[in-house]
Amino acid sequence: MTKAYLLGALHDGTIRRLTYRIVQKDREYIELLLTGILSLGQKAWMYQEGKKRNLFVVEFSKSLLKDFVILTQQDKIDYIQGYFDAEGGISRNPQVRYYIYFAQKNLNDLLEVKRYLEEFGIICGKIHNPSKKVDPAYWRFFISIKSYKKFAQLIGSWHPIKCHYLKDEDIVHASSNGRNNMNKVSLAEAEDGSPPF
Repeated sequence: MTKAYLLGALHDGTIRRLTYRIVQKDREYIELLLTGILSLGQKAWMYQEGKKRNLFVVEFSKSLLKDFVILTQQDKIDYIQGYFDAEGGISRNPQVRYYIYFAQKNLNDLLEVKRYLEEFGIICGKIHNPSKKVDPAYWRFFISIKSYKKFAQLIGSWHPIKCHYLKDEDIVHASSNGRNNMNKVSLAEAEDGSPPF
C-alpha cells in the first residue's frame, strides 16, 4: 500500500475535520485498506456503519496524506489503481460485453486520471455523461478494448473482487476480435472506445 494508492482510493471517501473515511460494501476491501494504512505506520480503525447496513468503513488521520503530492511514474500508477479500485467499474456478468471504466462526479479529477492513463499509452474513450436526466453531474469514460491487456498488466487491481475480472484469460477473450470464448456478447465498439450502450 502506498500513499498514492490511498489518495486514489479517497475518490470514494469523505473528509471529516481530522480524518478521512472510505466506505464500501465489500468488507474484505476495507480490511485490505486497513492493513495497508497500518503498514504505513498510521493508526486506522474499521467499523460497520449501522447495525443493519452492509457498509464498512475505514477511517484514518488526515496527517497521513498531508503534503503528499504525486511526483513519480510509480505514484501515478498507484494513484490510478486506487482510483480504479474505489471508483472504477468492470463487467462481472459473463453475458455482457467486457468493459472497464472510470466514473466520478468531479470532472476535473476524472480528466486528471484519464490524462495519467494516456501518458502510459492506455487508450481511453471520451468523457461523457451517461444520462443527464438521471444525474447531470456524473461523468465516465471507458478504457478501449485495445488497452485492456496493458491496463491489467500495468495498473491492475488490489480490490478483492475486481482483481479476479482483470485476469489475462478475461482480457484475451474479450479482445479476440469478436470471438466470445467466455460467453461475452460481442458488440461493435464505438469510435471513442466505449461500449455502444
